[in-house]
Amino acid sequence: ALPEALGTAELTVSERHLAASLALQDKDDFPPVMATVAMIGLMEVAGARAMHKLLQPGELSVGVTVDVNHTAPTSLGDTARAEARFTEMDGKLYVFEVVATDSGGIIGQGIHKRAIVNKERLVANAAKRRETKPANPK
Repeated sequence: ALPEALGTAELTVSERHLAASLALQDKDDFPPVMATVAMIGLMEVAGARAMHKLLQPGELSVGVTVDVNHTAPTSLGDTARAEARFTEMDGKLYVFEVVATDSGGIIGQGIHKRAIVNKERLVANAAKRRETKPANPK
């Protein structure tokens, strides 16, 4: 597997990373701080980077589960950083401890699992799902 594998990712929080950017209607009221989804995305990038050396041509890693707590707000313009440290295998899934920080310290942490997939097969399966809509969706 991945002995001592560590991946990192960093970004400067911009308008598109803010929870306020998630609003779909006027009544959707979210604060002008880093969105949880942006923090999770940063954690996913860190996990994916930790797996780069395992991938064969045509393969990539995808996020399967995320179980994290977002514990502190990050301001527009601050730098957020995520670190993903490989801990173990769970069947075919690669398990990472993930921690995100900003200039004030830890903003979130938890567990993230990733799988290795064939990129072409993944894209084809997504297209197939769109073409074959269930007859009676519930």
